[in-house]
Amino acid sequence: MSTSLAWDERYAGGGFQFGEAPNLFLLSQAHRLKPGIRALAVGDGEGRNGVWLAEQGLEATSVDWSDVGLGKARALAARRGVALQTVTADLTRWDWPVAGFDVIAWIFVHLPPEDRTLACDGAMRALAPGGLLLLEAFTPAQEGRRSGGPKDTSLLWSRALVERHFAGLEVLELLEGTMALDEGPRHQGLAEVVRAVLRRP
Repeated sequence: MSTSLAWDERYAGGGFQFGEAPNLFLLSQAHRLKPGIRALAVGDGEGRNGVWLAEQGLEATSVDWSDVGLGKARALAARRGVALQTVTADLTRWDWPVAGFDVIAWIFVHLPPEDRTLACDGAMRALAPGGLLLLEAFTPAQEGRRSGGPKDTSLLWSRALVERHFAGLEVLELLEGTMALDEGPRHQGLAEVVRAVLRRP
């Protein structure tokens, strides 16, 4: 699924493809978040992570290239009674606001290598001093598992890629391993992931 139209079609199918609850790794980082800080959920699709960040009292923005997905995000935020800003944009072409966010949640965003570099460079520009980048993504060890993730191995992440793309950030947590996913119909079962908590000095 490599175009916004393909994701529009997927999200238009009814239900929430990855559930309405936040990503469990993001949820586990709640103790690092403070009300009032500016948060960005990257590639947030139907808004489960952005809405949860808003529920924690953060000034939350969800960015995705599917306006259909973000329409569902806005509806979810309205149902939950929170404010969520949404931006429909291609991460490789978006004018990332310099030092615009105190937290960036990069949850299961998988891009071709050149696009990944552009998006990561944007995220680095957008992360404010002292800000946190929270990342979870599938690794090559996920190949053959049915719990989610892209089939194209060039889209997958690794500890080494995290270190390369986000060089200069302080590593608070960085690990690869097997985790249990329970996130809507698309992410179910044991999965091979990398998880990172990084901080701009």
